[in-house]
Amino acid sequence: MEDKKRLAYSIIQFLHDQLHNGDLSSDAQESLEVAIQCLETAFGVSMEERGLAVSQTLPEIFAAATLKEPPSVRVTSEPILPSDDDLAEAERLKSEGNEHMKTENFEGAVSCYTKSLELNPSNAVYFCNRAAAYSKLGNYMGAVRDCERAISIDPGYSKAYGRMGLALSSLNKYTEAVSYYKRALDLDPDNETYRSNLKIAELKLKELPSPGAAPPSFDLAGWLNNPGFMSMDVCARLYHAEADFFLESKASNLMNNPQVQQLMTGMISGNQNPMGGAAAGANPSSNDLSSLIQAGQQFAQQMQQQNPELIEQLRSQMRSRTPSSSNDEQQ
Repeated sequence: MEDKKRLAYSIIQFLHDQLHNGDLSSDAQESLEVAIQCLETAFGVSMEERGLAVSQTLPEIFAAATLKEPPSVRVTSEPILPSDDDLAEAERLKSEGNEHMKTENFEGAVSCYTKSLELNPSNAVYFCNRAAAYSKLGNYMGAVRDCERAISIDPGYSKAYGRMGLALSSLNKYTEAVSYYKRALDLDPDNETYRSNLKIAELKLKELPSPGAAPPSFDLAGWLNNPGFMSMDVCARLYHAEADFFLESKASNLMNNPQVQQLMTGMISGNQNPMGGAAAGANPSSNDLSSLIQAGQQFAQQMQQQNPELIEQLRSQMRSRTPSSSNDEQQ
């Protein structure tokens, strides 16, 4: 118990010295006074008990103790730098991750880039590459976090801004995406991919409804009750690849095309081929699903032969409205 009192006395003595010579704020001084009172009460000691004093002050005892420690035990504020072997292995893992990206093994790529970061956590390229793999897997928030880390390490890394724009666009955060694409272009003005994706994000931003605006109405019951609704299956085989485009653009631009208007009129009529004749094999009143699918396939082939320009137009417009990651290979 005597040793504990002597230790407590040394601590209290140190706090007294800091209180009078430490150049502390009034709040800090008040806190030290409270600490001194608590220690004196807890251990039953006071500064008047000079017999508890030791030959060295607490800072002197601490300094002597740290000098006796081996260098490997000492804790410093300097970061531990990776060894040359660690750097080489991190690069090898990154290259392996790049090969996984080429073969679309995105889970394997994430694993390799993660191991690279464990060996060298200050490499912006590793974070940016893993962001690309996360985006391919649909983990857009993970991609955003990795892009943020890459930018914090290297604020001049254009590819990190471009990939951040892609991830934010996928999250429908077009305002932020536009900002990052612009920054990417500032750093790499000749990159056509960034320029194209910026235009797409700006177009998407314009299509967003104004705050407080009522959503557009859609008479679903009317469509379902229309006898021509079933004939929409006839066209499903024709532009199944274009379906996402219709949903994405809400068909607002294409509906002004006379050829598309003719096609949709035929679909709604139910009994008439949009190209001017009865759909081969089509029977709107039939419940035979296989016959309906067969009729759709026949109509798709006929449409492709008679109006290939319309099909190519749909495909071209869909490609122009999709953000691209081309010319954005892994480093």
